[in-house]
Amino acid sequence: MDIETATSEEAMTSATRAVARAEAAQYSAMLAFRDAEEARISRLDGSMRQLVERSAIPMTIGQAMGLSENQVWSRLATADRMVAHAPTCWAAFTEGLIDAARVREISTGLDRLERESSWALLDEKALAYATTHTTAELRAWIKRFVTRVEPEEALDRAEKAREQRHVSLHHLEDGMSWLSTYLPSHQASAVMKRLDRAARVPLGEDDDRTLPQRTADLYVSWLTHGETTDHPTITGDVAVTIEADVLTGLVDGHAESSDGEWSVPASWILADLDPDDTFWHRLITDPMTSDVLAHDYVGRFAPETLAKAIRFRDGVCRAPGCRVPAERCDLDHREPWPTGATNGSNMWALCRRHHSMKGHDVLRWILPTGRTVPSSPAEHVPRVAADQGPAFS
Repeated sequence: MDIETATSEEAMTSATRAVARAEAAQYSAMLAFRDAEEARISRLDGSMRQLVERSAIPMTIGQAMGLSENQVWSRLATADRMVAHAPTCWAAFTEGLIDAARVREISTGLDRLERESSWALLDEKALAYATTHTTAELRAWIKRFVTRVEPEEALDRAEKAREQRHVSLHHLEDGMSWLSTYLPSHQASAVMKRLDRAARVPLGEDDDRTLPQRTADLYVSWLTHGETTDHPTITGDVAVTIEADVLTGLVDGHAESSDGEWSVPASWILADLDPDDTFWHRLITDPMTSDVLAHDYVGRFAPETLAKAIRFRDGVCRAPGCRVPAERCDLDHREPWPTGATNGSNMWALCRRHHSMKGHDVLRWILPTGRTVPSSPAEHVPRVAADQGPAFS
């Protein structure tokens, strides 16, 4: 990396931190104004007068900052939650180490937790992850954190939410409508994966529809006519991780998707299984190398069993911040074949774009705290608990 490039990257990092500090200053100014107004209003005579004056606070703040009253209420609630329950992360925000988007994700996690000890643990663990990962990665991490730290509370919320499952129809302009379904995540994922897999097969050479168009047409066909003769019956793999004691029924727990985007009570998964149409994979990974199915293959391409295991293990493209599902990624040799072996420790999922970048030796990303993704396996740091899922003990 030449000096000009380094200088440019340092300038971008500096600017990013300056923006984060400015965002923190905005939040702090809103809090200060709100608190000052509350103190002033408390000295006024008459409860009705006080009520009216307080109702004007968000409007005044919104006019000064170009925000709606709802946006003001949301930001004040976020700031109050962070100051009260995550002082370490709030201090990092004021220093520009994390931005407002990450603060909102942490605040959302705090709001879903119920115990003071859980708030303290999130404040302790979240900062290191937030400063070295993207907002999308942090969002998925916090979802896992909430279900693992307070599993019983998460199970109760999930059961209550499942009772609200429904289908809704909303008509729009131009002859179009939204048909929405509110479903348990594992069922919604299975539906979407089946649709996506089937839609990727054109009906013929003259089928010039886009993938989204074919997906929508299949959805309508399946719902209005059941199975069609145009497409074979296609199922989709939904990869989840279930702890052994949960799987055997010794304790209650959650099943987590391989990409970290959702989790559901494991009992839901087990109840929906078709014993004649379900295949369980038990993946045993090396704790140091993340190798799966520890066996080397002579050929360049991984056999189906290994390929599926690697995709289940990685969940998404392993380039930092990329959320492309592993099932749509290439399986890349970290050390190029044939020098590098065709096995789990030398192969990872990379989307086509990042695969190309890695091939040209430009797959690198350095965040302010120094998180990098090397393109050489010799420099590779194996995935640790904080990357795949938080260590909460």
